[in-house]
Amino acid sequence: MSLELIPIGTILSVLTNQIIKTANAAKDVVFEKESFKALSEHLFDIEPVLRELQRQDMNNSQAARLALESLEADIKRANNLVEKYKDRARFYLLVNCRHIVNEVQEVTRDIGRSLASLSLANTEVLANISDKVNRLHNEMQRVEFEASSSQVQIVEKLNQGLIEQKRDQDFANDMLEQIAMAVGVPVEPSEICKELANFRKEKEEAASRKERAEVFFLEQVIELLSRADAARDFEEVKKQYEQRVEAIDRYDSREEYVIPLPSFLCRINGTVMVDPVSLCTGTTCERAAVTAWFESGHITDPETGEVLENTSLRPNLPLRQSIEEWRERNNCLMIRSSKVKLLSGVDESVEEALNQMQHLMRESSINKDWIAIEGLNDIIVSILGTSHNRHVKRKILITLKEFLEGHARNKEKMVESKAWDHIIPCLGRDPIISKAAIELLYELLQDRSSWNISVCKKLSQQCSAILFLVTLLKGPVRESAEMAEKILLKLFEIDEENIASAAKCGWCRPLVDRIVHGPEPSRISMVKNVIDMELVDLDLKTLGEEGIIPHLIEMASGNIESKELSLSALVKLSGCLANKELIATAGGVHFIVNLMFSSNRTIIIVKCCELLEKISSDDDGVKYLVDENGNQLDLEQIVTKLLTLQQNPNSAHNVRRPALRALLGICKFEGGLVKKAVLTVNGVSLVLPLLDDNDLEVREIAVNLLFLFSQHEPEGVVEYLLKPRRLEVLVGFLENEDNDDVKMAAAGLLANLPKSERSLTMKLIELDGLNALINILRNGTMEAKENALSALFRFTDPENRDSQRILVEAGVYPLLVNFLKSSSVTAKARAAALIGNLSMSSPKLTVPDKGALCWCFRPSGIPTCPAHGGICSVNSTFCLLEANALPHLVSLLHGEVHETAYEAIQTLSTLVHEGYPQRGANVLHEADAIKPILEILGWGTNSLKEEALGLLEKVFVSREMADNYGSRARFLLVGLTGGNIQTNGRLMRKAAIVLTLLERYSKSSTSIIPGL
Repeated sequence: MSLELIPIGTILSVLTNQIIKTANAAKDVVFEKESFKALSEHLFDIEPVLRELQRQDMNNSQAARLALESLEADIKRANNLVEKYKDRARFYLLVNCRHIVNEVQEVTRDIGRSLASLSLANTEVLANISDKVNRLHNEMQRVEFEASSSQVQIVEKLNQGLIEQKRDQDFANDMLEQIAMAVGVPVEPSEICKELANFRKEKEEAASRKERAEVFFLEQVIELLSRADAARDFEEVKKQYEQRVEAIDRYDSREEYVIPLPSFLCRINGTVMVDPVSLCTGTTCERAAVTAWFESGHITDPETGEVLENTSLRPNLPLRQSIEEWRERNNCLMIRSSKVKLLSGVDESVEEALNQMQHLMRESSINKDWIAIEGLNDIIVSILGTSHNRHVKRKILITLKEFLEGHARNKEKMVESKAWDHIIPCLGRDPIISKAAIELLYELLQDRSSWNISVCKKLSQQCSAILFLVTLLKGPVRESAEMAEKILLKLFEIDEENIASAAKCGWCRPLVDRIVHGPEPSRISMVKNVIDMELVDLDLKTLGEEGIIPHLIEMASGNIESKELSLSALVKLSGCLANKELIATAGGVHFIVNLMFSSNRTIIIVKCCELLEKISSDDDGVKYLVDENGNQLDLEQIVTKLLTLQQNPNSAHNVRRPALRALLGICKFEGGLVKKAVLTVNGVSLVLPLLDDNDLEVREIAVNLLFLFSQHEPEGVVEYLLKPRRLEVLVGFLENEDNDDVKMAAAGLLANLPKSERSLTMKLIELDGLNALINILRNGTMEAKENALSALFRFTDPENRDSQRILVEAGVYPLLVNFLKSSSVTAKARAAALIGNLSMSSPKLTVPDKGALCWCFRPSGIPTCPAHGGICSVNSTFCLLEANALPHLVSLLHGEVHETAYEAIQTLSTLVHEGYPQRGANVLHEADAIKPILEILGWGTNSLKEEALGLLEKVFVSREMADNYGSRARFLLVGLTGGNIQTNGRLMRKAAIVLTLLERYSKSSTSIIPGL
């Protein structure tokens, strides 16, 4: 219908809608987006102009209608242009990018001109927006669009290659990759094949439109791109290889190379040609060689020497095809030969085959497909797993890397073939092999433009992969370390669990970084991993050194989940000694104590107690109970709080246990705190009921605490233990075969109780507690043995010979003698003291030998005891001589150990009795004990010297002993009597007394001490 018959308003309305539709469509065109976007914006700017014409009743003149008709035609052209290029093949759009841009530019300018005509025909109507309209149509008429420079460069390079008739593999690969990347097509065979299929459809449509020039151009481009590796269909490649293999069947199996025909050789350089071109004379040369020939000034035929009429070059395609077939035939022969060598099992042959494979792959990428078809890659992967030759392993890894480079299908097949199992262990070999292995692995994880995420995920599932990568990261080879780090960081990005795996293998920095800088969910996840991981002391130390502790303390100020998790992690980290100081320095202990006092949530209190227990668990653990400035915390307040938790009847065992452990850890090494806890908080009364608790661990910790507390308030413990069934519990701890610490504490608790409580002693005997103590002496730890020895003092009280006899008859004497031989200093001293207690009863228990009263009478029966003058035995008189303890007691006098020497002297003193000192003195003399006693006067402490002087005073009652040792003794005694009487008065008096005894028997009448 003619526009003259349509109302002007209807025309404006329809045209306005058409402009909006075209503008929206142009906005969505993805190729040459900037040009179409500019067109869209201009169309949107025209729409208000048409609305204004509708509103102002545009005049119905002939000029106005012609202008509208022109504008409508231009809008239709723009719409057709948008539709034309909206869904075209992307390769087609790129090779036509300049033409498309010119079309968009031309239609934009035409629309601008039509808009100018419409404005001129409606000057009065558009008076209010005339400036805007004039500016718009001027801009559109002067618009300049250009294709992107990168796209233009690709097209120019492509056109130049087509002009030069380049058909080589490298050029095809390069052009395909550049075009695909420019239009966003993955350089993968499947994607490339789809895009080339669409490209061929464009050629067919051009043919149907009879656009011969375009068809010819598209055919050339498609032929070139189809030669690229990524454009090859694998089935076609396989078919081509099988045809070549059939062709070489006639050659001897040992033949590896077919010599080239003379026509294949360049007339200039004599090598086989790649891109043969013919001169006007018919001579054929390599393009690069003849180009260089002309550039050097030659204008003659390189073969005949005749002057050339022109220097034009014509590609010799038939010869080129023959050369390519010859090369392919030789490649097949080399592949066949390589396979035989690989299967030979001879290292030299294998290396030769690997060299051949590398040569093949460098010559042509299609050989990678052929190698894969023949299965050579699978063979060398198998050899990689079995060979012990490091050079072979390295060369296999290098060959496999070349096999994978730029070849997505080979990578995919290698991942599917489980080649991991042989490649990953190579990461842990010597630096030469591991470097080649990490380079291969890195290549395997890449696609053409970035990381292959699916392969990365599969790698992270290999149990030893992260361990080997972390090992390489920390290794001496910088290149390997950098590559390993890149891979690990990518694995971390894909899955946070890999961060935890790396931490388990010793690389903790990423985990700490995620806790410090990560979002809250990541921080929570990483802390959970720290808690769940099985970490050795070195791992814990590394985490601390990486700076995790301050951030965990910070997290403990967050919500309940953050508090619980961070405290749990701190508990785990505090198992390492080095981390305790870090926690204390960061103010963590102070924070934990305050949190424990202020929180009303059970789980938080439990974690705080557990952390305190860990912090204070070492011998010097109390030193870590400081604030961030190093000031000691109020330990009494902490102990009071921990004891108070035991008073709460609602406290569950999961609160009591860690609180008791923390309390024990602090009190174990701070005696003053123990005393305050006992006296101020009445700690004994709080802990004693815990012996009846139904939780074994609570009972065991209670025994350990009572051992400490009983040193300050033993009476309350005795009163409690004498109640029904209480002592049985304590004896049960003595008999505990599963916990040496509990046995030690129970024995120590008994040792601290008053020895005067005979009822307790006899009750222990009745409940078999004595035998339990003796078993500890036989099988316990040294610390438990020491406490058991102390506990035995209540059974060796000289005033209670019944308990002594029971003790000796239980077989304790030989054990005590053994302790004198070899044990700790404390155990030796206590064993000596126990023997001394028993020996004190020996004189009263000895049966006198009446015949021995006369010195001249020698009985013919049982020999009398030289010390006690009667018939003695271990069981009847507790005689230490009969127990063979004397030589071991004397040995304790040597070595200058105060504690053991002191107890030995006291025990030896029991052998010298006032009624018959001569016997005991003789026994000591015969045992060679008097000399070391005299030596003690030179090295011993004052208290030890006093004990030695006390024994010497009894010994030197004997004139014989005075004569034997007088000269040596006088020298030492004079030294003691010459001291300051104010500081050593008692010692001087004792020395003077002994010296007086010696002087009494002196053959000289002159005293060496004035006044004596």
